[in-house]
Amino acid sequence: MIFSRKRADGGRHARDQRADVLDSSEAAGPARGPYDLAEAPDEVQRLDLGSLHIPAVSGVEVRVQADPQGVVQQVVLVHGDNALQLGVFAAPRSEGIWDEVREEIRQSLIGDGATAQEAQGEYGIELHARVNTPDGPTDLRFVGIDGPRWMVRGVYQGAVATDPAAAGPLATCLDGLVVDRGQEAKPVREPLPLRLPREMADQVEGGDAAATAPRET
Repeated sequence: MIFSRKRADGGRHARDQRADVLDSSEAAGPARGPYDLAEAPDEVQRLDLGSLHIPAVSGVEVRVQADPQGVVQQVVLVHGDNALQLGVFAAPRSEGIWDEVREEIRQSLIGDGATAQEAQGEYGIELHARVNTPDGPTDLRFVGIDGPRWMVRGVYQGAVATDPAAAGPLATCLDGLVVDRGQEAKPVREPLPLRLPREMADQVEGGDAAATAPRET
């Protein structure tokens, strides 16, 4: 998936322009995430995947695709027939990249014969697309959240792609997500490193290319 700079006005993060995370002098963190590690509430149980810490939410299954070395290639949260694929990328200190990323995704989708249009969402401007697959047309909804030197991109699939109100526990996971950016200098848009926790890495070492975190009940 390819990938913007400066977020347009609208949505929670656009309204506050992430001033609370871009300005280190701000004492109070945001009411909801995704959070930077420095501002995250610490009373929540989370699955540590390195750059992403995913909150444990009842009914949500975390599916992770990794190579034999435990390097994570893909993270997908599943609840019923709905799914949320997550990615996290390096960004400049002074400005976000979602606007440019979103436009590049849109152009790529249109070039592949898909339909894609922007819409206002809870986090600002989203991208709604319908792509052709061997199983027929599939709806996707792309969301992006700019943080301090990082950007989280989520791709919803299933009924939630066209009905945001159906997100339920998946939205709770996104709101509670924590990003551990680290201090190393990284090229803009480079994926931040993800790794398996030990219990999931054991599944991969045992021969499973995909590992699944225990489902909260």
